Amino acid sequence: MTVDEALLSRLAKLSRLSPTPQQSARLQKDLVNILGMVEKLDELDLEAVQPLRYVTGVENVLRPDETGNHIDRAEALNNAPDADVEGGFFRVPRVIE
Repeated sequence: MTVDEALLSRLAKLSRLSPTPQQSARLQKDLVNILGMVEKLDELDLEAVQPLRYVTGVENVLRPDETGNHIDRAEALNNAPDADVEGGFFRVPRVIE
């Protein structure tokens, strides 16, 4: 993967940053170094290495799902300040443009 101006521009747009030309040059150099380190990992023979799931060696014990007493949809919608009663959904402010 090559780190060129088009990639830097796209990354800056996605991250909503406006780097100066000096910052872009340094960022390009840093990204090239990071990708070089990741490519170095490709040289390792990892066929016999098991994937690491938990760093501590202790696995998370999950409880089983259980059904319980819940309020019905109509009662829940009565508590909402701005509910779409016909559709049966809560109306929330838009968070993604």
